[in-house]
Amino acid sequence: MTRCTLLSLSLVLSFTILQLRTCIALEAGTDDGSEQWGYVEVRPKAHLFWWLYRSRFRVEDVTKPWPTILWLQGGPGGSGVGFGNFMEIGPLDGNLNPRNYTWLRKADLLFVDNPVGTGFSYVENKSLVVKTDVEAATDLTTLLKELCNRDQILQKSPLYIFAESYGGKFAATLGVSVLQAIEVGELKLQLGGVALGDSWISPEDFVLSWGPLLNDMSRISNYGLKESNRLALEIQQQIAEGRYEEATSTWRRLEDVVLENSNHVNFYNFLLDVQTNTLETTTTEGLKILASGRYSTYLSSSRTFPGNVSAKRSVDLDELMNGPIRKKLKIIPEDLKWGEQGYLVFQAMVGDFMKPRIQEVDQLLSKGINVTVYNGQLDLICATKGTEAWVKKLKWDGLEEFLSQNRTALYCGDHKTTTKGFLSSYKNFSFYWILGAGHLVPADQPCISLQMVGSITGSPNSF
Repeated sequence: MTRCTLLSLSLVLSFTILQLRTCIALEAGTDDGSEQWGYVEVRPKAHLFWWLYRSRFRVEDVTKPWPTILWLQGGPGGSGVGFGNFMEIGPLDGNLNPRNYTWLRKADLLFVDNPVGTGFSYVENKSLVVKTDVEAATDLTTLLKELCNRDQILQKSPLYIFAESYGGKFAATLGVSVLQAIEVGELKLQLGGVALGDSWISPEDFVLSWGPLLNDMSRISNYGLKESNRLALEIQQQIAEGRYEEATSTWRRLEDVVLENSNHVNFYNFLLDVQTNTLETTTTEGLKILASGRYSTYLSSSRTFPGNVSAKRSVDLDELMNGPIRKKLKIIPEDLKWGEQGYLVFQAMVGDFMKPRIQEVDQLLSKGINVTVYNGQLDLICATKGTEAWVKKLKWDGLEEFLSQNRTALYCGDHKTTTKGFLSSYKNFSFYWILGAGHLVPADQPCISLQMVGSITGSPNSF
């Protein structure tokens, strides 16, 4: 055998070993199979990170299949693997202690750092960051094909897409994309429903609600109301004319006006102030970053995140994710820090940020998909007043009957002494009003949130 042949065999062997190492590095999990995580290269050099938890509370019931919840965070640029998982619904809280009201009690949980560039997801070239909700939905559909088409457990488990904040736009768009992929036989999946929590579905309706709501709550004066309404109407006109980037720019100015005239109201809970002592910068820009829900940008100006704004607790999520969590996962690229590309996501999506997704909600309803809207009473950024406004714009044929329905009072468990919310439902559309909660409903009201999840998914677990 010649030296050239030996060299060729050596190169082939080395390349094969490298390929094997790469495949192993793309997916990992716990020894007992209760957790799996990995990367899917949804496009060349664009990598989505996912983390799946199999519930130990699983109940086998042939009449009620055990559900899976896909959680989509907001921002855009907020990490579901970080925020949703450790600050809201995952098995452990931000201090790595067990969470009593984890949504694993009702379903398996799938977190995805969406879109690429968010959290542990990354792009090898900045130009690969998505620019629209539709592009993000296409990437997510590719990920679901990779995960579900080879996993019979996921195929048999109805998938419920739950979202928060800007994640609602992703969820509505993904729901339509998933349905199309199922219909043409490209995706083996049962879509159980879509749940939109405090979701940025119609930016126009939210910005129009800010001034009147804050004025009614004595948080801004008549002068502040006038200035807020003026900019909100300007945004409405820009959206009507399709000038979405200009609408985003005006939205930033409106947030400044609201902050300045309210003495820095907390956009996540209008009963509170933005806690300036949690910020490394106390400039108006720093406050605006926090208030707007641009989570990843916020992390660049602050090292703590108010996971439960009502309780005013803070956790150094950046330290957690780049420390013990990164060490556990093992497969994160060495040169990648959690959330470091998040700023790219918001910048790239500036042209889609103010675009409504009411039409996609209508498409889901017309296809018979169960759609749920839930909103925190104390939220400002995606205020209930704005949510009710965009719901009334639906073209769904059941809207008139839904709006004529009375609401049912909700309580936590068997305790009937304190009202925790209200529910109105007709056919395949439901609306939950969650009392005492701000933007982060599962963090602020975990008990009634878990009860709601059980009802939406039809989970066989009665806890």
